[in-house]
Amino acid sequence: MKLLKLAFAVALASGLGAILIYILGLSTPYGSFHLSDEDLEALQSLQSGFQKCVSANGLGVQAASGRDYCEVIMRFPSETVPKWKDPKTGELEGLSYELNLCEAVATWEQVRNSTTVLTKEYIDALPNGWEDYAWRRINKGVLLNQCENRTLCMEKLSLVLPERPPLFPRQYGRCAVIGNSGDLLKTKFGDEINNYEAVFRENGAPIQNYTEFVGLKSTFRLLNRGSAKALDKVAELYERGKEVLIIKTTIHDVMNKMIREVPILNKVYLMLGASFGSAAKGTGLKALEFALSICDTVDMYGFTVDPGYKEWTRYFSESRQGHTPLQGRAYYQMMECLGLIKIHSPMRADPDRVVKWLPSRSTVTAARIASEKLLRRVGAGSTNLSATCSIIKKQQKGNDVDMSNLRKAAVEHHKYVKGTTMYPLEHNPGHGQLCTVPKKLIVRKLN
Repeated sequence: MKLLKLAFAVALASGLGAILIYILGLSTPYGSFHLSDEDLEALQSLQSGFQKCVSANGLGVQAASGRDYCEVIMRFPSETVPKWKDPKTGELEGLSYELNLCEAVATWEQVRNSTTVLTKEYIDALPNGWEDYAWRRINKGVLLNQCENRTLCMEKLSLVLPERPPLFPRQYGRCAVIGNSGDLLKTKFGDEINNYEAVFRENGAPIQNYTEFVGLKSTFRLLNRGSAKALDKVAELYERGKEVLIIKTTIHDVMNKMIREVPILNKVYLMLGASFGSAAKGTGLKALEFALSICDTVDMYGFTVDPGYKEWTRYFSESRQGHTPLQGRAYYQMMECLGLIKIHSPMRADPDRVVKWLPSRSTVTAARIASEKLLRRVGAGSTNLSATCSIIKKQQKGNDVDMSNLRKAAVEHHKYVKGTTMYPLEHNPGHGQLCTVPKKLIVRKLN
C-alpha cells in the first residue's frame, strides 16, 4: 500500500512539474533549454508591460497572455467588421492573432545590428556562395538555372553588388517609413514627414500632387518584383538619381538593361533580409526592417493601422486586393509596444504623442537573451553580439570602412562590434549571422 501511495505521489509531482514547465514556457518546439530565474523575470516583465502598452496605445486593441511567456493574443473589439477575405478559402480576416514576443525580440534585436544590403563580401564568405546562393537572387535568364562559375553570376549582379556594405547601423537618426494607404489623405502630414533625416517609400508610390499629405523628401525606395521590372518609371518619381533604390527580391535581365541604357542614375542595391514568421509579410515590413537596420528611431505613416479602416486603400489609386489590414495592424502594434517604431495616422495625429509603457533598454536586452535560449538561437544566452555568428570570415585587405563622415552613434556602434560586419543568414532556422571580422580568421560551419 505504501508503495502504491509513493508511486501515486511521484506521478502527481511529475504531472505538476510538467504543467509548471508548460506554464512557464520552458517547453518549446525546439526542445528544452534551462532558463534562470532572471530569464523568467525578464520575459514576465516584458509581457506584463507589453499588455499595458497595447491597452494604452492600441485604440481598442487588447493583448492577452497566451500559452507561455512568449505568446500574446492580440484581440480587436467585437464590433470590428473585417472586410478582407482570403482568396483561397473565402473566409473573412479574423479578430484575434497569436504573436510570439520572444521571436520578435530576438529577430528584431538582430536586425538592429545587421547590414541589410547584399554585398560581394557576403557571397564570397558563404560556402559555395556563388554556385549555390547567388543564382537564386537572379531572375530566370537564358540557361541560368544555376551559376556554373563565379564569372557568370558576377556579370548579372555587378551593377547592384557593392564590395562592402554602403550603409551602416545607426547611420541615420530619426527616420520615417511611408506606406501607401489611403488614410494618408485624411491628414496633411507632408511638412512633418519632410523634417525626418531619412524617408523611406515603397514601390511606385508617387509624390507629385500629394506633397501636402505625403511630403516631398525621399531618401530610399523599397521595390518588389513588379516595381523592379519598371525601374525606369520608378526612378523618375522623385528627382532622378536622388533616391536609393532597394530591390527586395531578385534582379532581372530587363532591369540590368535599363540601368545601362536608360540610364538609371540612382544607386540600386539588393536587400538581404532576416526571416520572419507568417504574421509578418509584405513590402511594408521589409521597408521597416531596412530602416531599423540603419536608423536610431523609426516612425511609420500610411499603414492603415487604426480602427475605422477596414479595407486596404491606396492614396493614389483604387483599392488593391491582397492586403490583410487587421493582421498587419496587430503586428505593427506589437512592434510599437516593443519600442521598435512609432505609429502615426489620422487617429494618432499628434507628432509629439508619447507611447506609454514602453520597455526599458535593459528589459529588452534581458528578454532578448532569454528568448534566444527558448528559441535555441545561435549564440543563445551570450551578451556578446558576435556569439550569433554562424560563419566568421576575415575581411579582405584594403577594405577598411571609412567612418570619417558618419554620425557619432554609427562610429560608436562600429567600435562596439569591434569592426565586425554582421549579415543575417536568410532562411536560417537558427537565425544565425555571417560575420566578417577585420583581424582574426575564424571559420565555423552553419548550425
